[in-house]
This record gives sequence, C-alpha cells and structure tokens, in this order.
Amino acid sequence: MRHFYYLIFLFFISCKTYTSSKTEFSTYSNQNHIGIKKVYNLRYLGGIKNSEGKILKDSLIYRSGNLHNLRKSSFDELTRMKINKVIDLRTKQEIAKEPDQLPKNMIYKVYSAFEDKNDEMRNAKQLALKGKISENDADKRMIKFYTDCVSENPEIIKKIITEILNSDQPILYHCTAGKDRTGIITALILKVLKFDDAVIFEEYLQSNNLRSKIIQKRLNLADNFHFIFPKLDMGVIEKTSWVEQNYLQLAFDEIDKQYGSIDNYIHQVLGISDEQREIYIQKFLQ
Repeated sequence: MRHFYYLIFLFFISCKTYTSSKTEFSTYSNQNHIGIKKVYNLRYLGGIKNSEGKILKDSLIYRSGNLHNLRKSSFDELTRMKINKVIDLRTKQEIAKEPDQLPKNMIYKVYSAFEDKNDEMRNAKQLALKGKISENDADKRMIKFYTDCVSENPEIIKKIITEILNSDQPILYHCTAGKDRTGIITALILKVLKFDDAVIFEEYLQSNNLRSKIIQKRLNLADNFHFIFPKLDMGVIEKTSWVEQNYLQLAFDEIDKQYGSIDNYIHQVLGISDEQREIYIQKFLQ
C-alpha cells in the first residue's frame, strides 16, 4: 500500500503536458465528424470535389475506429445513418481482444487488411517498452506497414474495395484507430473516384484532427509514468499515434513502382475496368 501511494505521489509531482513534435493537421473542417460515445474517428466521406468537378455524396461511406465500446444506447445512431453493414479490417488477434459490439441485424464482415501471422504487433509493443525500438525504427516500421498494405495481399484489398463500392446501402469500415488501414482503403476508394492527391491527403489528415485529444492524453500519460518504462522512446508513441502524409505518399509510390501507375493498379489489382469506374463515379458523385 505504501508503494501504491508513492506511485500516486510521483504521478502528481511529475504531472505535465507532453509537448510533441510538429503534427500535420487537415485544413478541412470537421463537419463530417459524427459524435457517438466511445466511438472514435467516426466520419462520413462527402462534400469533397474530384478532378472532374463532381462532389462526393454525403452519408454513403463511413469510416471509424473500432466499435468495441459502442453502447447499446447508440445502436439507434447506426440505424439513423441507415448503415446495415460493417467491415472490420483488423487482425484476428485484435478482434479477439476487442470484438465489435453491434446490433443483431447488422451485417458484419472481417477482411483483415494486414495478417499478423507472427503476432508482430504485440511483440513490437513489448520491444518498445523495453527500449528496443527507437523513433527511427518506428518510422521505418510504419513505412513498411503502408507499402506492404497496398502490395502484399492484393486479393484482400480488392475484396474490401469491391464490397464498399458495390454496396447498395450506407456502409462503415474500420480498423483499430481508424487511421492507417482505414486511411489507406479510403485513399484507394478516392483514387478510384478520381480525386486529386491534395484532396486525398486532406481527408486522410483529418484523423489527426479528430484524434488529437485522445493522442495528447496518451502522450501525457506515457510521459507522466515514464519512470515505469524509462527506456520507452516517446517518439515511438508519436510515430504510431499520428498519421503522416509521407506514409500515404510512400504507399502511392509503391503502387507506381510495382504497377506503373494508380490506373494500372485499379485495373489489374482491384479489377475495375474504365466502364465500371465510371459507374462508381456516377453512383457516388453528383
């Protein structure tokens, strides 16, 4: 008990706000954000203009973080948004630990955008706590994650994109934080619908806007309790908490490197012809 009070004392005397490095934020307003208790980074795609001057329709495509803490009292919110299908992009390990809480009539599908066969995510966390992963290491891991995501398992990416674009009802897809895997899928959808990179990056960076408070709390907590894990590099938490435009750009670069262009990727990997692409554009834009 004495040790417990000592820890509490240390916490309060060390309590301070962690000052992070410069973070990229979207210049877009957060008007597409939907506030539901215990659901983070929830927003719909809509109101943005593509390269042909067409506007993405509201409330057809939704993205978010996981729905593990979705309360039954909030089920009506999903009904109000007319969402009838949820696509979970997480690994089987993540789902087992924090399964989605959904209405019984909700269609639920799992398409793991990243297969964590060797439990790499959990092992990486343990290594980070022991100080065996630096900020630079974390940066390299994030880059590999993004480039692998668009190239290592093309069939699953095709299934995800096709499921979303073929849906006749509003659909929601998510990963854990709703920023990386969800961000990549969103970027590819917007590529199919002929949005410029500048618009895609702005939408992508909204995850930083919407997650800013929760990330800052996480950084403050880690900093205040740093004496428990003194070898933990705070830069690792930053690299894995915020999204960076460079990560998404490198994913695009990987597509260009392997397939020659995004158009080739859309045709060859996603299996979307020019004719089908125009059908999707007519469906989702006005």
